[in-house]
Amino acid sequence: MANKDTKKVKTLSDMIDYYFRSPQYRSLRGRTQMDYEYCLNNALATKISESKTLGSIKLDRLGKADCKLAYQEWLTRGVRTANITATTLSVVLNMAEQMELLMINPMKAVKRMTQKPRQVMWTPDQVRLFLDTAYSDFKWRSVGLLVHMAYEFAQRVGDMRLLKWNNINFEARRLDLTQSKKRAEVHLPIEDNLYKMLQQQQEDFGFQEYVVPHVRPINGAYRPYTNIEVSPIVNEVKAVCGLPSELQAMDMRRTAITEMVEAGVDSTQIMAVSGHTNPNSMKPYLKHTFASANNALSRRGEYKHV
Repeated sequence: MANKDTKKVKTLSDMIDYYFRSPQYRSLRGRTQMDYEYCLNNALATKISESKTLGSIKLDRLGKADCKLAYQEWLTRGVRTANITATTLSVVLNMAEQMELLMINPMKAVKRMTQKPRQVMWTPDQVRLFLDTAYSDFKWRSVGLLVHMAYEFAQRVGDMRLLKWNNINFEARRLDLTQSKKRAEVHLPIEDNLYKMLQQQQEDFGFQEYVVPHVRPINGAYRPYTNIEVSPIVNEVKAVCGLPSELQAMDMRRTAITEMVEAGVDSTQIMAVSGHTNPNSMKPYLKHTFASANNALSRRGEYKHV
């Protein structure tokens, strides 16, 4: 960037626009760019007072108090969302600090809450109710299918929202996926109900590359949901069908893996589905539940002679 461009940077909004034109932003993967854009645009719109948004603040006057107020507002959408937004904005403010447009990145002074390890799981009835409701309205359909796949395949929501049609082998009825987190490759069968939904989805959205894009184009183009766009829609569906607020889409992977553990599936077979490469990684799913205890004692009974 030429120095003359930095003279145009007055507000935080200007700085974010500058960042979007920078080589640092252009070097990010496409999916990361979309996530950053969504987070930063939401950060800009955060109200600090009745007449002031975060984006309207002069960059050299952006203070710790402003960032703390913004973070408290982001927390209303969840700890994870707040921390992701704070981290993303810090990337931009670090750049401003390096450019000497800021004395210090004020977001560094914000103490972030620690997200507790989640143990929430869905029941089969809750999954069915959610999917029936999501599939009943076209505007929720893609998110319904996304959650359906995360549950049936025991995969991360992030990998499902970015799934492309070339990952689906309809002839073999198989999903071929390289996971984003550990780059593990998994090859998973597609059960009948999910297969039918995928066929319907392909009829309607097979003209573009993503399996579960926004159901309506944005600026003339279809794109996948960003990292934090899914939760509000899931919450909307839950509210309509009366499901508990603590249930989240990210719990589907944990639910599916725990169901396999409780069903007595061998850990090596579960790892072939989940993509785990170390048996120790399975420990969080070995919970002391009634189903697990009942299964263990029932099997024990096969060998007792009392």
